[in-house]
Amino acid sequence: MPNWIFPIAETAQRELLLFSAIWLLIGAIDDLCVDAIWAGRRLYRKIAFYWHRPPMTVDELPAKSGPGLIAVLIPAWGEAAVIGTMLANCTRSWANSGCEYRIYVGCYPNDPHTSAAVIRAAKHNPVIRLVLVDHMGPTTKADCLNRLWKALRADEIAGGYTAKAIVLHDAEDAVHADELRVFDRLLTIGGAVQLPVIPVRTKSSRWISGHYCDEFAEAHGKNMVVREAIGASLPLAGVACAIERNLMGRLAIMNGGDPFDPNSLTEDYELGMRIGAAGGRTIMARILDNNGRLIGTRSCFPDTLTSSVRQKTRWLTGIALAGWDRLGWNGNLAQKWMLLQDRRSILAAIVLSAAYACIFLTAMLTVAEAQGAYQPKPLAPTLIVLLWCNAAFLFWRLFVRAGFVAALYGPKEALLSIPRSVMTNIIAIMAARRACINYARHCFGVPLRWDKTVHHIVPAPSVRPE
Repeated sequence: MPNWIFPIAETAQRELLLFSAIWLLIGAIDDLCVDAIWAGRRLYRKIAFYWHRPPMTVDELPAKSGPGLIAVLIPAWGEAAVIGTMLANCTRSWANSGCEYRIYVGCYPNDPHTSAAVIRAAKHNPVIRLVLVDHMGPTTKADCLNRLWKALRADEIAGGYTAKAIVLHDAEDAVHADELRVFDRLLTIGGAVQLPVIPVRTKSSRWISGHYCDEFAEAHGKNMVVREAIGASLPLAGVACAIERNLMGRLAIMNGGDPFDPNSLTEDYELGMRIGAAGGRTIMARILDNNGRLIGTRSCFPDTLTSSVRQKTRWLTGIALAGWDRLGWNGNLAQKWMLLQDRRSILAAIVLSAAYACIFLTAMLTVAEAQGAYQPKPLAPTLIVLLWCNAAFLFWRLFVRAGFVAALYGPKEALLSIPRSVMTNIIAIMAARRACINYARHCFGVPLRWDKTVHHIVPAPSVRPE
């Protein structure tokens, strides 16, 4: 390597080091504030409520709100491999829930295999209803959900009743037996309820599918709890969530008759924001069943790098870029802070890219110094302090995430979450690059494209305490 390259590499290293160190420190302080609120809330609840008694279980929730239909909406495109098993799991799990429910499955005329699987599942089960979208697919998930909403409205008019709640699920979800009971009771308190989403790591994808376990364990165990505590709107996950029927009707009226925006890449996220803007309250329900397990929905996520990047691209585009245009910065200070948390992902990916580039340049200069080819200048004392602060925050961040993963998956997965953070960062950087390119094209008139996630299996119900 020619000697003239080393001074250029050193200059680039110092600039990238300063840039990434400052922004990493700002992000770390931001995360630390969330940690502090979560810890303070947990300590307060421990002293005020749980000092002499254990946390509430499902049987101790408020009384049932009375009779009424719970409509479960499941959009499906290319889901023939999983939808039959998913529907069988639902009906088996909810057989003793004590709740009246009906499952609406949206399929497309040009997807006969999925429709046939739904018909087979509904043959001896009257609670399952196949709803055909009136145009060819695939379209967006929101478009399919709007068709299911219209089917429910038609049933309400024909039957002379109004449903009690709308529940959203995907075709690969493994539901909990107590889910409908939780929704039925907590919707008397809030306008919407979100249960934890519990990703299942596939055996063949320890690092890629596993990183979703780490992210959701912390997001639904801490971040969503903090959002609720400070009065910010909660984004819905699109699965394991319920919305009070009349509230959904008001949202539909405000949106021209359809509750979901078919032009949105993240209709579930935006629905949660719109519920908050309409004055509705969303409850993040972390409740144990009578066996001490967390009530939530288990689900498989992408297990290849390409599919994971595609999914994260859609999330980043819909939340951090298009969501900025569509939702603005409305709400109180707490809401604006949480919106900033959601939308900083693109900047975070840029900072991470700079940090990894800096690591590469540092390694190159270290090798050159060891071989006597070049002598870098010492770092400035201020920069050294910044690096030590960031190192301390990094260890804290890894420790916090590992703690949430351990609570949900056990110590082995908690240890794996530490090296998996590198995979998380790589996927985030790749997705941010694609999201920025897609959004730039959209600004010049190219419509945003909805990339569907391919589902392969439905996870078995949990057998260990969560």
